[in-house]
Amino acid sequence: MKKAISFLGISELLILLTNLISFEFYINLQVAFMSAAFIMFGSMFAYKKMIQTQIDNNQIEEKRDLLDEIEDPHELYDETPLNEAPYEELDLREIVKEEKKKIKTFSLSSAKYGARGSVSAFRLVPYVFLVLGFIALKNNNVLDVPVYLGSLLPGMIIGYLSAKEILS
Repeated sequence: MKKAISFLGISELLILLTNLISFEFYINLQVAFMSAAFIMFGSMFAYKKMIQTQIDNNQIEEKRDLLDEIEDPHELYDETPLNEAPYEELDLREIVKEEKKKIKTFSLSSAKYGARGSVSAFRLVPYVFLVLGFIALKNNNVLDVPVYLGSLLPGMIIGYLSAKEILS
């Protein structure tokens, strides 16, 4: 926690020093930095909350290794035997029905599950701050796009490092 506060404190002091360069540079840097940092905080907190909810509800799904999924997406080279029966005794229709049951289809419940993490207030509020900050800078004729865009990267880095320290 102390490390996260020191990240934010030092970065805010450096941002405050840019006021000596010009107010426009300072305000663009401040709004973009805070927007990006809030987005990182919100995304990481929402993701952690979603994972914690899955763990609490025992909805943990065993997944294969990413490299294995890329090399063999349909499990053609899986070493576990599917059926030990001779070919003549296999009921192919039953096997096809079992395999079709394994395929996940798009449903309302799966859409609700995916939307739960992306429509979280912890994610939406920082994006609203980003958009409103951009609009406010534009309406007050102080928007400097290169400074604004360049300031998003440090905000993301400091936001990530601070959120990682706080949430771990």
